[in-house]
Amino acid sequence: TCDWSSDGALPISILLVEDEPSVRRVARRALEERGYSVLEAEDGDRARALLRETQAVDLLLTDLIMPGTSGFELAQELGRCHPATRVLFISGYADASPAATRPAPLLDKPFTPDQLTRKVHDVLHGG
Repeated sequence: TCDWSSDGALPISILLVEDEPSVRRVARRALEERGYSVLEAEDGDRARALLRETQAVDLLLTDLIMPGTSGFELAQELGRCHPATRVLFISGYADASPAATRPAPLLDKPFTPDQLTRKVHDVLHGG
């Protein structure tokens, strides 16, 4: 059921879903330093709870492979409720899969803070 609604609030909000605390910490810091509002979750269940509490986000930045719900499943679920929400996948295992099965857009781990924020900007602004 979709109980997330958009209120068009600024600044741009990002839901960061990553099961590795050190990656979450670095990503959050890089994004907040560039003015983004960041919510973070360690898994799909926490991400769903945050979405119910906060209503909507502009970008879902999610790891592809996590315990429980995968990032891909979470993106599909969010897309049914909010098709305009952009998605950026991150993965340390993406290069092990054939290019045809890699979801787009995708940022391979490890990444630098600058690579992350450039990719986020591109996804949000169509670059």
